[in-house]
Amino acid sequence: MEILQGVFEFLLSLGAAIFVPIIIIIAGLIVRMKVKDAISAGITLGVAFSGMTMLISYMTSAITPAAEAMAQTVGVSLPITDGGWTTMSTISWSWPWAFLMFPLVIGINIVLIVINQTSTINADLWNVWGKIFTAVAVFYITNSVALAFVIAGIQAIFELKSADFHQHRVKKMTGIPGLTVTHKMVFLAAPMYPVDWLLRKIPGLNRSFNAQDLRDKVGIFAENHILGFILGIVFGLLARFDVAATLTLGIQAATALTLFPVISKYFMAALEPISAAISEFMQKRFKHRELFVGLDWPFLGGANEIWLAVIWTVPVTLVMAFILPGNGILPFAGIINIAIAVPAYFVCRGNIIRMLILCTIFVPVFLYVGTAFAPFMTELANTTQAVQLAPGQLISNSSIDGPVFTYAFSHFMQVTEGNWLPLVVLVVWVLTFVLYSRSLLAER
Repeated sequence: MEILQGVFEFLLSLGAAIFVPIIIIIAGLIVRMKVKDAISAGITLGVAFSGMTMLISYMTSAITPAAEAMAQTVGVSLPITDGGWTTMSTISWSWPWAFLMFPLVIGINIVLIVINQTSTINADLWNVWGKIFTAVAVFYITNSVALAFVIAGIQAIFELKSADFHQHRVKKMTGIPGLTVTHKMVFLAAPMYPVDWLLRKIPGLNRSFNAQDLRDKVGIFAENHILGFILGIVFGLLARFDVAATLTLGIQAATALTLFPVISKYFMAALEPISAAISEFMQKRFKHRELFVGLDWPFLGGANEIWLAVIWTVPVTLVMAFILPGNGILPFAGIINIAIAVPAYFVCRGNIIRMLILCTIFVPVFLYVGTAFAPFMTELANTTQAVQLAPGQLISNSSIDGPVFTYAFSHFMQVTEGNWLPLVVLVVWVLTFVLYSRSLLAER
């Protein structure tokens, strides 16, 4: 058992840019791709992951100092350190039972495919830590390992069903056949859906208005490099940077927004042949069924609307953090919040105006959930020494993926202590998930 755990820990220590391509290469060889084609696709995917990680780190390192300067200007004291998703992943994997999540997730996927309850093959095994994150919270609330794995299994099932429902829209919005998204960040699309439904009733908000439409309206000012430069200048001014630092931030933001669509092309180059090979292989074994490959979100990175929403959310998150009663987390490592922009992109079908409205409305959810998770993640970090914290220091994440689902399903047992809020939120999420799923199915 210890040897198996060591193998898992070693593979995960390689990082997503190596781990995921290894999985893809193995999958390619299993479905009879030529060795050279499978290796080429895997390495190309590794390049794409590394490029996307570099760009996000670049944008984060550029924007975070501006965010810190704004926080210092306001002078609000928030005690919870924002460690971002990387720190949460490290802490989650330090849970002694974490390595058992792999066979659980893979087993559930195989069973659901065999009994024809999913059409998705989840290749996003790197993000198994998201199930562990939920399980950790369940364990620290209930002290039950069994219940922790039950809830994690339920999350895995919902991820597969969500991927099934989203596949048609993924294909339509990306142009890549045979792919879907199995990341739990899309769970937020469910509670966003009824809000977007109301927004579409407002005249002017019910028409197409994506990045291309914006470009047609305002010309060069909607080009990625120009828009990025303008946003960077605005951030610099809000942070009270000097002229040189403000102009530098403008160029950095312009660089990031210009290169994101470029990197996304490498995801397409890597994933199209793999997707086609897997589909052909599975078609022979599951006749009359079409199966899809479920992946993490980065192959969506070519959508300019996502990055516009991400940048918009930075100042909104900071302002909300300062003024929301009950918030204890200062946005820092999670300030670049992909987990709010991607679900908004799907719900709004790229309508940038509605996306910005939804992101503004749902920012408080991330802050409150991040605050709620701080005690559990801090206790685990201190117990396992996965992250070194100062005495009394609290740690969490201001951009927890699928915050409504994660909070509700991990905390609902607090009803035994008289806290009914998580159970109410759970019921609301399930109802909105059903409604949203029906809308996705209806458009096929």
